[in-house]
Amino acid sequence: MKFFQRLKQFVFSKHFLKTSGLIALIYIVIVAGTVFYLDSYTNHGEKIPVPNLVGQNVNNISALLEEKGLKFEIVDHVYNAKLAEGTILDQDPEKSEKSKIFVKVDRIIRVRVSKRTQLVEMPSLIDKSERFATTILKNRGLRLKISYKKTSESHGAVIEQIFRGARIKEGTKIPIGSTIVLIVGRYEGGMPVAVLNLYGLTISEARERLASMPGITLFPICQNCNTAADSLIARIGSQSPEFEEGAMMPSIGTVSVTAVLNLPELPISNPPE
Repeated sequence: MKFFQRLKQFVFSKHFLKTSGLIALIYIVIVAGTVFYLDSYTNHGEKIPVPNLVGQNVNNISALLEEKGLKFEIVDHVYNAKLAEGTILDQDPEKSEKSKIFVKVDRIIRVRVSKRTQLVEMPSLIDKSERFATTILKNRGLRLKISYKKTSESHGAVIEQIFRGARIKEGTKIPIGSTIVLIVGRYEGGMPVAVLNLYGLTISEARERLASMPGITLFPICQNCNTAADSLIARIGSQSPEFEEGAMMPSIGTVSVTAVLNLPELPISNPPE
């Protein structure tokens, strides 16, 4: 009983009340200060509408966003040849009218913009035939010009590849639509030459036989070859121009041959009609 009486006297004493009031005041000041600081730091209650940036050019949005206290960041470039360079394709967050999202000062709006240039790798066309090189360039979306150069070898084959006035190496990345100048070798011989009999030879053997005729280009086709090893053992079953005793052809030209596996054993001197 005496304990509760003493406790009551202590609780209602001036010292206890004074100390309790001071603690409560300090607590209120700390809490209020923290709330005020957080409101100020986080711009609590501030609502800035996100403008619509889609369709505008990224070079023209700085003033608009600065006026609202916002910033932007380009996160990706997407190839689109139909749009002007730098056209905004989409944004995050989206405009407030659509998303119902509002932001605060210094919020970064992330955008994706268009580009009109797509890069491709330059292939190696050296020693490739003019027709083959033309097909490869067109398939990669590149343009080409052909220029011929006198040569004692590599007739009809690419001997240089030029981009913007300089030689370009394989693997160099260039814009789609670029123009490549191909320098193609041309042997300017004179008198016609005899058509050689290539029937029954391998493609490699045929090349060796034509090596003494720099103006003649061999264009081989391996009809039923599935592997590189097949193309090494396949033998020529037909050629154009066809071989006949005394047949002649221009000193500059192409001999097309078709090689097959398991060619019937026939005398080389008597190719099939």
